[in-house]
Amino acid sequence: MSALNVTQKLINDHLIEGELIPGKEIGIKIDQALLQDATGTLVQLELEAMGLDRAKTEVAVQYVDHNLLQTDFKNADDHLFLKSAAQRFGLWFSRPGNGVSHPVHMERFGKPGKTLVGSDSHSCAAGSLGMLAIGTGGLDVAAAIAGEPYYVKMPQVMGVKLTGKLPAWVSAKDVILEMLRRHDVKGGVGKIIEYYGDGLQYLSAMDRHVIANMGAELGATTTVFPSDEETKRFLKSQTREEDWIELKADEGCEYDFHDEIVLDELVPLIALPTSPGNVVPVSEVAGKKISQCVIGSSANPGLRDFWIAGEIVKGNAVHPEVSLDINPTSRQIIQNMIDIKTFGNLITAGARYHQSGCMGCIGMGQAPASGTISLRTMPRNFPDRSGTKDDQVHLCSPETAAASALTGKITDPRDLEKLYHMKYPEYVDPEIHIINTEMLVAPPEDNENVELQKGPNIKSLPHIEELKDKAEVPVLLKMGDNVSTDEILKAGAEVLPFRSNLPEISKYAFTVIDETYYDRALKTKDEFGGHIVVAAENYAQGSSREHAAIAPKYLGQIAVIAKSYARIAWQNLVNFGILPLEFENLDDYDKFEQNDTIKFKNLRSSVKNRETIKVEIIKENGDSIEIPTKHTMSDRQIRVLLKGGIINDFKEKLN
Repeated sequence: MSALNVTQKLINDHLIEGELIPGKEIGIKIDQALLQDATGTLVQLELEAMGLDRAKTEVAVQYVDHNLLQTDFKNADDHLFLKSAAQRFGLWFSRPGNGVSHPVHMERFGKPGKTLVGSDSHSCAAGSLGMLAIGTGGLDVAAAIAGEPYYVKMPQVMGVKLTGKLPAWVSAKDVILEMLRRHDVKGGVGKIIEYYGDGLQYLSAMDRHVIANMGAELGATTTVFPSDEETKRFLKSQTREEDWIELKADEGCEYDFHDEIVLDELVPLIALPTSPGNVVPVSEVAGKKISQCVIGSSANPGLRDFWIAGEIVKGNAVHPEVSLDINPTSRQIIQNMIDIKTFGNLITAGARYHQSGCMGCIGMGQAPASGTISLRTMPRNFPDRSGTKDDQVHLCSPETAAASALTGKITDPRDLEKLYHMKYPEYVDPEIHIINTEMLVAPPEDNENVELQKGPNIKSLPHIEELKDKAEVPVLLKMGDNVSTDEILKAGAEVLPFRSNLPEISKYAFTVIDETYYDRALKTKDEFGGHIVVAAENYAQGSSREHAAIAPKYLGQIAVIAKSYARIAWQNLVNFGILPLEFENLDDYDKFEQNDTIKFKNLRSSVKNRETIKVEIIKENGDSIEIPTKHTMSDRQIRVLLKGGIINDFKEKLN
C-alpha cells in the first residue's frame, strides 16, 4: 500500500463500507460517542424511539455543560432525564458543573487511533489527540451508539505544514484565526484539515485542541493531528500514559490540498462581528472601547489559557468599565488553577467567575451590554448568539482578551511591554495535573430496569411520515449565503430549556431571520400540507443542532432548495426526512421569490432514480417557470429519506 497520511490511516483502520474516493460515501466503525445536553436530550429521545437496549460503542458519555442555568424547573428536569437515560442506555454521565464536554473528554476518555462522533459541531476538538472525531447531528450519533456505521462523504485532505515557533504574545488561537483569515468559513467544506511539520513540537496537546476545535468554523469535516511525544506527555499528565500510541504520517504521503503557516510570522489576530472568518490583525482595530472580556469555553480550555490571563493581570486591576468573565473549563481545571495561583491572580484583579460550562458561548448568561464590544476566546460570533441583539462580539486569544481587560480598549498584547513594562510570561505545564473524577458517573452493569425520568417539559418525538410523491406548497423564506443554525434555531437562555420539547422550541424556528415564520408555517401546514425554503451558498453552517432540521420539519417543511449546504445540516435534513435539493443552474436561485408557490410531482420516483427533479414556480400573478434541481444523496440516504428519516429506517431494521 502506498504511503498514507494520518487521516487515511484512521479511516482505513475503521472502514466498513466504501472506498477512500473523495465525494463517495463511506461507512466507518465508531469507537466513542460524545453527547452534550443541549443536543443530547434529543439523542436520548431518539434512542428511546429506536428501542435501543444498551450502547454498542466502546465509550459513550453524556455531558451536561450547556443548559446549566436553572431559572425554573426545565433544565433541572432535563438533568434528571439525562442521568436516567445515561443509566438506561449504558452511557457515562458527566454531572452539571463537572465541565465542558470536549476538554473533559480529551482528559478522561480520548485515545489516539480511535474514532468518535459527537452531537456537537466542536467534537472535532478530539482530533488534537490523533483521533478521527466528527461533529454531527444527534440522529447519526444515536445510530452510532446503536452499533451502526457512521456515514459521510469521503472528504479531501488538506495538509497544513507548520514550521517555526510562535513568537511572544501569539498563541494557538492566532493559528486557527490565521486559517480562517485565509480560507473563511467555507474553506474547509468537504475537507479534513491535517496538520504536520516541525512546528508541531512547540504546540502542546491543548494548543492543538484550540486549533482543532475551531476547524468547525472553517466548515471542515474534522481536524487531525498526529499522536506524538507531546500527545504522550499530555496523557501522562492525566495519568493515562498507557492509552498512548504513536500515529504519524508515512514519509512521502500526499495531500489533496496544501497550505503552510510559518509560526514565527504570525501576529495577534481578532475576528470582527459577525463571522469567525472576518479576521484582521489586532493592531488594525486597537483603541476601540470595550465593555466585556470572556475567557474560557471549549475553544480556549487549557490550564495554560487561564494561567496566561492570570499572569497578565497579576498585580493590576481590571479596567473599571470592563467585566472580565472567567468560564473555567472544569472542576479539575479549577483545582489546578488554585494550585498554581492562577485562580487568586484573576480574582484579585477583579475577574468574575462563572460555572464550569459553555455559558456565554451558547448564550446562557454573560450577555454583553447593548451597543458595546465584547472580546471572547470563544469559537463563534454569529449575530445575536450572545443574547444581545445587534451584539458586537469579537473573537481573540487569551492574551488579547486579558490585555484589553486591563486597558479598557482593544489592545495588541505586544503593547503591554511598553504600557506595563511586562515581559511575555513563559508557561511550564505541571508534570502531573490534579485529577478530579468525582462528578463522572459510570454506567451500571445492569441497566434493564432503569426507568426514564421525564418531567413535564420533556416530550417524546412524534412519528415522521414518509416523503410525499407530490406537493403544491409556498416558499416561506428566501435567504442568502452562510445562513447559520443560530439563525435557523437560535441559542440562548430563553430557547435552550426547550431542547427536549419539540412543540415549544419550534416556536423559535427562523425567528432571527423572520419573526412571522412560525405563524405562517402553521397556517401553510394546515392549508397546503407544508412549505419549502430557498437559500444560497453554505446553508446552515455552524452548530450540529438538529433542532434546525426537526423544528422546521415539525412545522411542515418538506424540502430546502439551496446552492450548497454545510455538511452537518445536509445530513440532518436527510435524517429527518427533509429533501435537500440543489440548483442544477445556480442562476435559477434568482428566479425564486418569497411567497411563490412551487409544485412537485413524481417526487418519490425522481428521488429514487436520481432523475432531474423539476420544480414548477408559480408566481402570485399566475405566471409559471420550471427549473431543474438535483440531489447528491447516496443510495442509503435515498432509502432513509423515502421512509421519513433514520428513526423509521432503524425501527424497520429492528423489526
